[in-house]
Amino acid sequence: MIKLYKIMRFICVAVVSVFLVTCKSGATKEQSTVNDFSLGMQSYTFHLFSLSEALDKTHELGIKYIEVYPGHKLGGKWGDKVFGFDMDEQTRKEIKALAESKGIKIVGTGVFVTDNPEDWQKMFAFAKDMDMDFITCEPRIEDWDIVEKLAKEYDIKVSVHNHPQPSTYWKPEFLLQQIAQRSKLIGSCADVGHWRREGLNQIECLKTLDGRLISLHFKDIAEKQEGEAEQHDVIWGTGILDVKGMLTELKKQNFKGILSIEYEYNWENSVPDIKQCIDYYNKVIKEIK
Repeated sequence: MIKLYKIMRFICVAVVSVFLVTCKSGATKEQSTVNDFSLGMQSYTFHLFSLSEALDKTHELGIKYIEVYPGHKLGGKWGDKVFGFDMDEQTRKEIKALAESKGIKIVGTGVFVTDNPEDWQKMFAFAKDMDMDFITCEPRIEDWDIVEKLAKEYDIKVSVHNHPQPSTYWKPEFLLQQIAQRSKLIGSCADVGHWRREGLNQIECLKTLDGRLISLHFKDIAEKQEGEAEQHDVIWGTGILDVKGMLTELKKQNFKGILSIEYEYNWENSVPDIKQCIDYYNKVIKEIK
């Protein structure tokens, strides 16, 4: 009888364990991936705060991925040390561990620019060491051979950002001219707000880059106001960018990547605004399933 009891107890424990693992796995997948693309955070959103604080805010928002801009002060015990390829090995390990302790993966860094071709080797080695998926950057035209070679060597994606004019890559057609014959590891980091500020239709730009989108700096922006230098960011769904239309186009393209939230407004207290952006995103995602 005792032997039978022990066998039955073992079976019950095993069944419960499998059930709990399955539930945990399913919950993680649901939280981190929707329609094969995921929300991330561009740490510049919190550039008035240290990276340590930015990770806390990202965790509070329930976001699982972060793209860290080069030069972001680390804070905490690291003080004024900054994020970048000059970080020593121990600091790299500690920053990765800090992010992981909050359930966050550092998926990329950017926007990286340099006039020194030798910096690319350092940046790719850094990205690999930090287990990143991509480098957001704006390479010089003369550095493309170096960048492509390193992308293949390190198996790291190159996500080319579009700052406004006079930035080289402000128009998607020009980017495609530069990369059409190059590795599919190279593509676009689509800053949809900058496109619209330059008078381009952001959905048409997304269509132009079909098959070459790696990541996005995702946002909504206000109507242009007289005397305003730049159309500022607004809560998603309240501006002029047609967030639902953009998400629908990404779904149509079967996009698989990160939509980094880059909210450049209410700098000192943007978390409440960003929560509303995420709520709107979740609502739209359910509508376009």
